[in-house]
Amino acid sequence: MSNSIELAAIPTRASQTPAATTPEHPNASLKHLDRVATHSAEPSHSPSISSEAPVSTPAMRLKAKVQFATLCWTLFLAGWNDGTTGPLLPRIQAVYHVGFAMVSLVFVLNCLGFVVGAALNVWLSDRLGLGRVMLLGSLLQIAGYAFEAPAPIFPVFVLGYFFNGFGIALQDAGANGYVASLKEGASTKMGILHAVYGAGALAAPLIATEFARMRQWSFHYLVSLGIAVSNSVLLFVVFRFKDQDTCLAEIGQAPDQESETDSTPGAGRNSNKYKQIFRIPALHLLAFFALIYIGVEVTLGGWIVTYVRELRGGGDSSGYISSGFFAGLMLGRIGLLWVNHKIGERRAVFVYGLIAIGLELVVWLVPSLIGGGIAISFVGVLLGPIYPIVMNHAGLVLPPWLLTGCIGWIAGFGQAGSAFLPFVTGAVASKVGIKGLQPLLVGMMGLMVGLWALIPSHPRKVD
Repeated sequence: MSNSIELAAIPTRASQTPAATTPEHPNASLKHLDRVATHSAEPSHSPSISSEAPVSTPAMRLKAKVQFATLCWTLFLAGWNDGTTGPLLPRIQAVYHVGFAMVSLVFVLNCLGFVVGAALNVWLSDRLGLGRVMLLGSLLQIAGYAFEAPAPIFPVFVLGYFFNGFGIALQDAGANGYVASLKEGASTKMGILHAVYGAGALAAPLIATEFARMRQWSFHYLVSLGIAVSNSVLLFVVFRFKDQDTCLAEIGQAPDQESETDSTPGAGRNSNKYKQIFRIPALHLLAFFALIYIGVEVTLGGWIVTYVRELRGGGDSSGYISSGFFAGLMLGRIGLLWVNHKIGERRAVFVYGLIAIGLELVVWLVPSLIGGGIAISFVGVLLGPIYPIVMNHAGLVLPPWLLTGCIGWIAGFGQAGSAFLPFVTGAVASKVGIKGLQPLLVGMMGLMVGLWALIPSHPRKVD
């Protein structure tokens, strides 16, 4: 089949109507992400990357698998980091003799790191490229764990969380942006990517709960340090300081002609990328949605251990309830993929969110340790698919030439929620006790569903 026939069968973005891009269609996200690079009669603006899509070879397909597996390992470490804090919180409080408000400084510094990383990601990516920025983020994580492992004085200990937040924000932005830019199987791969995040968040509490009982409790961060070192080595070997377009070309995917043209120095759309990105209303709605979602996820997985110990009579093994939640998160991201496609991703978020609120009310109002633990696991299953859906939806409603920068901001700003809401929870707990956790979570879940209703379901024109 000729190229002209292929292109005629696939409508361009300009010719698409809102009805053609509505995400209620099970494969709507894939329709937008799986764009076909066109042949141009003009010479390519990049001397190193051809605008003509290369033929996929077995070597390219293997390279694609290696790249994706490396990004999955990066997300595993991000999940490991988020799943670590909850089981260690009671021990940190005991060792440093601090209350709920003071121990929440670990979340404050973490949040600050995430925000700084999200704000600098676009600037750094434009100047350094994907490979260098990802490696920089991994090295910052190594520095963070090196600060935490010897259990130094409290100010130095919490400083490590700043470096962790900064590093994770850069890596999370790069990984999500790269996968969202793939033209084959982006939706499924996004689900797998974040399922691996759930696997890391599942494994961490199992290990952290055991370390929390030991005299050398902070040696848990040495395990984290080892994972972080392996992550840095993999990122260096696989991406080798290359930019995103070069990495995509290596797996047989040419850059979009629209994106390639608009990235030319002096091009109008590239004249002020920050200004273009932050003028998109849908971007801010998606970013705030991600902030609330990730905040709920990490707050529930972290503070639930303290909640169960103090209000439900849980013992030293309460950390396993946190693992149950993250296990549900991981399973939901894979096991509910068929449901997402069956009912449509946009509708699925409403369904999952409302059922999760109902289960959270059970945890709040029914004083049962076992029943609460089971309900928490099912809340994890339901919340799991939502974040990959958000990233897929971003690929649908945001301009393709700004997609990587936009997703970087959404992912980085959203990660700030993993620090901001747990800090708010700690501040509330210092005033009214840990019983304030459940009303806060139910309220945030309701806000999350409301925000999703405001997010547009189809692309809007960007000047």
